[in-house]
Amino acid sequence: MADFLRFLPLSGRARRDERVVSSDRRRELDALLGSLAALTDAETAWAAFATDAGLTRPWRGADGDITRFRTAVLAQRRSIRVLSRSLAAALRVADDLGVDLAVDPMTCGAVALYAQGAGPFERRAVVAGHTVRATDADWAFGNGPVLEGTALQIAGFLLGVTDTPPRPPAAASGQPELAASPE
Repeated sequence: MADFLRFLPLSGRARRDERVVSSDRRRELDALLGSLAALTDAETAWAAFATDAGLTRPWRGADGDITRFRTAVLAQRRSIRVLSRSLAAALRVADDLGVDLAVDPMTCGAVALYAQGAGPFERRAVVAGHTVRATDADWAFGNGPVLEGTALQIAGFLLGVTDTPPRPPAAASGQPELAASPE
């Protein structure tokens, strides 16, 4: 094997069964909708979510019924783009309600990686040239000095929902502080 091939993504990984790998994000979207359903059953919140997520057609077809809405949304394949818009909309609804949204950190990682390439320019510029690492999950992307935060915080920032960017890791506690020189 040529030396440069060793450094390509996935090239040095052990082979295994990958039949379950798919670009269909219905499973993640279903979990996200379940988390949102645990927060609220208010029709106005769900209508705001559907509008913000670009899912107005299934919402109108469900005639305000949350169960029928979820069934309609999950009736066809959904892309990472739909999942990203849905996560951003769900975060806004949760913020309006003043509650925390429970989201799988791996879902946040997929959305963050997508948003790092397709999100608002000013957000992408903040993380450009850095390794972005989740403190509560086993994922990271990028090259350069490390910026870290929770998976949900990183995804929310890159989607333009929150204004809290990932930050450099805290200094190691074992490092001595520089003493001031006596004058």
